[in-house]
This record gives sequence, C-alpha cells and structure tokens, in this order.
Amino acid sequence: MNLKAKCKYSLLVPTSMGLRITPENGQPVHSSDTFKMQATSAETNVASISSYLGLPVKVLTTFVKGSPVAEFIKSNLKARHMDYEGTEIEQGDPWGFRHQINIADSGYGSRGPRVWNDRAGEVGRTLNVKDFDLERIFGKEGVQIVHLSGLIGALSHETSQFCLELARAAKKHGTKISFDLNYRASFWKGREQELHAIFSEIASVSDILIGNEEDFQLCLGIEGPEAGGKSIGDKIDSFKEMIRRVKQAFPNASVFATTLREVVSTNEHLWGAIMLEGDNWQVIEPRTIHVLDRIGGGDGFVGGMLYAILKNWKPEKWPQFGWATGALATTFLTDYAQPADEEMVWSVWEGNARVKR
Repeated sequence: MNLKAKCKYSLLVPTSMGLRITPENGQPVHSSDTFKMQATSAETNVASISSYLGLPVKVLTTFVKGSPVAEFIKSNLKARHMDYEGTEIEQGDPWGFRHQINIADSGYGSRGPRVWNDRAGEVGRTLNVKDFDLERIFGKEGVQIVHLSGLIGALSHETSQFCLELARAAKKHGTKISFDLNYRASFWKGREQELHAIFSEIASVSDILIGNEEDFQLCLGIEGPEAGGKSIGDKIDSFKEMIRRVKQAFPNASVFATTLREVVSTNEHLWGAIMLEGDNWQVIEPRTIHVLDRIGGGDGFVGGMLYAILKNWKPEKWPQFGWATGALATTFLTDYAQPADEEMVWSVWEGNARVKR
C-alpha cells in the first residue's frame, strides 16, 4: 500500500472520549464499592498501538469546557503520546453536556463481562465538521491514514456528517482511509436508511475495510457467512466468501479484515483473523489466548494491523502483528494495549512468554 510521504501524522482518529469505571478484582458492578476509572474510546484504543510504538498520532474530539473529567482525559491522551484537537463545549447546566461513561466489569471464569453504557448528554455527539480546518489537517499538516469507526459514524447526525466529510477530505488529499464498521443496533434505531447510505459512501472510498459478519450484513447489506453450529475455525471458508462479496461491492478497497473469536470462558478465548490484501489471503487459525479483560481486543487487532501497514512491512505480517496486539490488549486492564516495543508484540505472536531479563 502506497502511503503519502512527508506527513506530520501517521494516523488520525475522530472520537468521543469518555470514562470507563471498573470494579476491582473482576467483581460484578452491582456487588462492588471500589472502582478504577480510566479514559477510553474505541478509536484511541486503535491509535494507542501506533502512539506507544513511536508514530505520530492525532485525535479529533470535543471536550466539556471547565470539566475536571475533560482535564483527566487530556492528561491521559498526552500520556499516550497523542496530539489532540477539539472544541470546548459549555456544560450548560448540571443537566447539560458531559463525557460518556462505560460501567463495566471484566467477568471471570464462567461469569461473562457486563457493560452498561451511560451516554446521556454525551458531548462527543456534537462533533461537527465546521469546528475543524480539514484543509489544514489533510493538506498542510498531512495524514497517512485516517481511521474511522462506525461507532462515531452513527453517534448522531452531526458525527455521521463529520465522518463523511473526513472521508471526502482524505480522499481529496491522498490520505488512506481505514473504516471499521462497528455496528451497534441501538445507534442505528430509526436511522437505518440514512446510515446505510452514509456508511456505503464511506466504504466506497475506503482503502481498508474491517468488520465482522454482523457489521457487513447490517451496515452494508452484504450476505454473511453460512449459519450453523460449526466452531469458528470451521467457518473460515464461509468468511472468505463473505469478504469476496464485500470486495465485489466495494472494489476501491485493497485490504479487508475480520477477527475470529470463540469464547471458551471469560478468561480463555480462541483468537484468529482473516485478511484479504489484493488477491492474497492471510489466515490466522484460531488459537488459545488467556484473557484478563476482553474489552479492546478487537481495537488492538486493528491498531496493530494499521501500524504494520504504516511501517511498510510485507502484507503477511499485517494480520500477524494485529493478532498479537489484539491478544496483548486482553492482558491489560486498560482498554488499550501499551506495548513497550515491537519485540513484546512479536513475543506474543511467537508464544514466547518466558521472562525477559
């Protein structure tokens, strides 16, 4: 994949930043009185792989003016080595804007994780293209890859248009577009026709398309893999057929990817991936990973794959590195992996968990 040269930023992500609060020691929310708070968003989960490994990353977002939570988030982004740009929105009153909250436990053993999304008054829903100079960002500063998520694309009418305009500006300036469909039924309710049209336009100009079987079916209307009781590893041919249908419908893209996950227990998953690059398949058969906290694993895969693309590695390494950064993310209590270096990631891929002295 030919990337733009001499860009200020390797990766750009629009996002709605929020908080995650999690009980200690894998306990359920309803029975806990002590919680850990972290700054989070799916899109910065993706970008963290590149930022921790030394590539320049920029975040486009919005903040609540004067909010201590906004300051907490800004400090977190700086700690992750990310630049950010965003308007400051007045809270209004105690019932006004705020940063969204995910209340989640990690689960344990036979008890699965539970997530409760509290997004009333979410300031990220005000993301508006009028608040950003896209000519400066894409034309003067320069971006190699912009990564768009269906979570932001479906958050509100404003964010849908924002993602669409970002895709158009990126296309104009030769920036590659990565689009992870990330379907959420609650976000699409009552807007199915509108969002199908917007998502289809973004997908039509994207260079990298990412999604699972539900994403491709419900966002883009692509027939999914065969239904049935087979294990995830036995469905690989059906997933390939689905990706072929996606490629036929959206021929501008040159990379298509999906993860494969089968949950044995909360702390043991079978984890794999499929990627089509041009006419070349890269298949990672599902294998066992041990999970401390599953949230962010899929984002970690995308982040690792994009990092490998940005590093101009051979295509067979793209899903391998993504598989490993996704597996690495599930060993962190933050929603995002924090790789110390590339060697840490490749050790996960190689199954080498020996102590490093």
